Amino acid sequence: MPRTRFGRAYFRYAVEPWLYLSPAVLLICFVMLIPLFIGVSYSVQSINLLRPFDTGYIGLENFAELGDDKRFWTAMVNTFWWTFGSVTLQFLLGLGLAMLLTRPFHGKRIVQALVFLPWAVPTFLIALTWAWLLNPIIGPLPHWWAAMGILGEPYNILSNPETAMWGPIMANVWYGVPFFAITLLAALQSIPGELYEAAEIDGATPWQCFTKITLPFLGPMIAITVMLRAIWVANFADLIYVMTGGGPANSTQILSTYIFTTAFRKLDFGYASAIAVALLAVLFVYAALLLVIRAKLVKT
Repeated sequence: MPRTRFGRAYFRYAVEPWLYLSPAVLLICFVMLIPLFIGVSYSVQSINLLRPFDTGYIGLENFAELGDDKRFWTAMVNTFWWTFGSVTLQFLLGLGLAMLLTRPFHGKRIVQALVFLPWAVPTFLIALTWAWLLNPIIGPLPHWWAAMGILGEPYNILSNPETAMWGPIMANVWYGVPFFAITLLAALQSIPGELYEAAEIDGATPWQCFTKITLPFLGPMIAITVMLRAIWVANFADLIYVMTGGGPANSTQILSTYIFTTAFRKLDFGYASAIAVALLAVLFVYAALLLVIRAKLVKT
């Protein structure tokens, strides 16, 4: 009898929870882990649809080829600037909007709806719209910039290798600002108002309130949102592929677009998988470093 009770208790507390979790665990395995395993296995194989009979295990040859691939290293550098520029501007504008929306003013609900609107627009439509805006024939932006002295004459910045990356970055900033605005607004509203009142009584300036109260409370949220958004942006190929296709002269080619073109234009799935594994390793190291920073911020 005691053994029966022990067996029932063990089943209830050790086995039964896993039965409830099993659908989610199976879904994660089928949707994430199995494709990840297959992708990693492709990276050590020669899988090129143009050479269907020349397939098989080749070890680390695809990764060795990455070292001599100038396009890969160009795409790596472009990925850094694309991610850094997009996430930095998105965060600064999102933080500014979040702090603005914490204050009461007339028409606040309308402003909130307009701020969050870009998040609901399909990225394909955003890319087409911004490509139209940057077109010097039918778009207004080149003419406005020329009138303000930013450009010497109206021309399409997407056709210049030195300026082409700014087009997708501007489109991505417009699209991604609502993410930071929403998350940081929720974090700002959780800060006790008594802290600001006490600081004002002590004679603290607005800048001191921001640096000594707002930023410390937002630190953990900033770390996790910046990490997530940077990972998403680094894997975000839609805007660049539609607006520039990685050109001109690979000036906007990032790793995610290079993976796509290698797999579906060159039909070299083995080499594309090796590029994807390299991108995964870079993002894994970045996420690990940011999680360590976040853990330190939480402790402080």
